[in-house]
Amino acid sequence: MSRISRCGRLLAAVTLGVAALPATAAEWQVQAGRSYMNSYGANAVFVDATWAPHPLGIGTLTWAPDATAGWIGGRDLGQFRHARYGTSDDIWLGAAGARFRLGTEGDWYHPLYFSFQAALHTGRTQALSSAYEFVSTLGWQWRRFSFSVRHISNAKLHKPNRGETMALVGMRFD
Repeated sequence: MSRISRCGRLLAAVTLGVAALPATAAEWQVQAGRSYMNSYGANAVFVDATWAPHPLGIGTLTWAPDATAGWIGGRDLGQFRHARYGTSDDIWLGAAGARFRLGTEGDWYHPLYFSFQAALHTGRTQALSSAYEFVSTLGWQWRRFSFSVRHISNAKLHKPNRGETMALVGMRFD
């Protein structure tokens, strides 16, 4: 069995597992925007699910389980066309981790959050060259709207490691 088909099956299993979690307790968010590898852009779409927050220690820092499914479009760049890892693959990914917030509902900084996730994906590109990646997101969510900056890379565990950095806008659904 090829690595890509194993990753595809594993990604499908993770996505189905996330879908089986209790949806009523989750806050759903759809985000779209542009992702960049170096200065080359592509479209990106993500669906995030975040569950109830839990206190972390004795302060007002909380963490919440979160999961993401997403797509990043490929780019046909001539300079990488004959490289081992090109740029034309579309990337489908699934990720799970934790979202962190500081403060309580009334604090001005409470809409800010940081998320860290481990991801599996299909495809191989100059930006995402291994089956596993790490996703870090810094975001702002106010009422139903959100804005976030997300970076995905394998932390230099496999080369090439150009990574994907994106700006996303979204809408929350409860």
